[in-house]
Amino acid sequence: MLELVFATNNAHKMEEVQAMVADLFVIKSLEDIGCQDDIPETGVTFEENAQQKTDYLVNKYGLYCFGDDSGLEVDALNLEPGVYSARYSGTRDMEKNIDLVLERLGKNENRKARFRTVISLYLNEQQHFFEGVIEGNIVAERRGAAGFGYDPIFIPDGYDKTFAEMSAEQKNAISHRSIAVAKLADFLKEKYAK
Repeated sequence: MLELVFATNNAHKMEEVQAMVADLFVIKSLEDIGCQDDIPETGVTFEENAQQKTDYLVNKYGLYCFGDDSGLEVDALNLEPGVYSARYSGTRDMEKNIDLVLERLGKNENRKARFRTVISLYLNEQQHFFEGVIEGNIVAERRGAAGFGYDPIFIPDGYDKTFAEMSAEQKNAISHRSIAVAKLADFLKEKYAK
C-alpha cells in the first residue's frame, strides 16, 4: 500500500484526510516519522507555502509526501488574512485572529469570503497541485463550538450554519480541504491504487 507523509502535526487536518483516504493509502504525520521541525512557510501564495513543506520533507527525508496551505480570504479586507491566516494577529492565537477579522470588517456590509486550500504532492519525482475553494460569508459574531480556526465565523454559501455549528461529517462533505483532498485522492486512485 502506498505510504505518504502529510506535512502536518495538526490532528484536525489528519482526521479529515484519514477519513477520506484511509482505506486506500497509509498516511503518516510528521510525528510518525520523528520530524519535530518547524517547517518554514515564507511564501506569498498558498501554492508556495504548500510546496515549501513538500520540498523540505523530500530534501531532508526523501519521502513521498504532501503538504497543504489553507486560509481565509475576505473580499472587503483585500483577501486578508490569506496566507497569514494562522498568525493574522501576529500570534497563533486563533481567538485573537478571529477578533481581528471581525474588528477590521466592522459593520461592512460586504461579508463575502472563501476558504482556500492548496495541496502540493511530491510523488515519483513529480510535483502536483490540487486546490479546493468554498465560498461563503463572515458572520458578525462567533457561532458554534466545533471545528477549528475561523470556523465559528464562516457560513458556506447555501447553508445557515457556520462550519463550527456543523458536525465533522457535514463540514468534511463540503469543506475546502475536503474538495482538495478529494482531488488528491482521485488522482492517487487513478494512478496508484491497486
